[in-house]
Amino acid sequence: MDGFLLALVISFGVIFVAELGDKSQLMALTFATRFKPIPVLIGITVATAVVHLASVGIGYGLGAALPTGWISLIAGVAFLAFGAWTLRGDKLTEVEKRKAEKSSKSAVVAVGVAFFLAELGDKTMLATITLATKYGWFGTWLGSTLGMVAADALAILLGRLLGRHLPEKAIRYGAAVLFAICGLWLIFEAVAELS
Repeated sequence: MDGFLLALVISFGVIFVAELGDKSQLMALTFATRFKPIPVLIGITVATAVVHLASVGIGYGLGAALPTGWISLIAGVAFLAFGAWTLRGDKLTEVEKRKAEKSSKSAVVAVGVAFFLAELGDKTMLATITLATKYGWFGTWLGSTLGMVAADALAILLGRLLGRHLPEKAIRYGAAVLFAICGLWLIFEAVAELS
C-alpha cells in the first residue's frame, strides 16, 4: 500500500472511531432535528476540512522535527490518552445544545461555525495531529475529514431512524478499546525502534 493510501485508510478508520460518541456527533444529531441533513453535512464537511487542514500542518511540522521512534512513542501514549478520553465520554453543554437547537442563521453557516469551534482542541483534532506526524499530510487530511463526516452522517441517519436509543456505552467502550490497541501497537513499535 503506498503512503497516500495508507495515510487515507488509517486516518479514516481512526477518526471515524474517535468520532463515535463524541460531542460533535451529538451536535450533528441535534442539528439534524432542526435542519435538513444535506446542509448539516455540508457545514460539518467545511468546518472539519478547515480544522483538520490546520491539524495536519501542525502534525507534519512536528513529524519533520522529531525522530520516528520518538514520534511512535508519543503517538502511542497519545492514543492511550484518547482511549481514556473516549471512555469518559462527551456531553453537550446546555449552551452548546441551545446553540444547535435555536440557530436562526442558514443551516450551513450555523453548523459550520458550531463545528469549527467544537473541534478546536477536540480529540479528533489531536488525533489528526498525531497521525500527521507519522503519515503524509494529504492522505491524513483527506482520510480524517472523510472519517469524521462519515461518522457524523451515520449519527444523523441512525438518529433519524432510531431516535435517541443508540447504545452510547457500547460505542464508547468499543472506541476506547480500539484506541488502546493502536496506542499499544505504536508503543511496541517505538520501543523496538529505539532499542
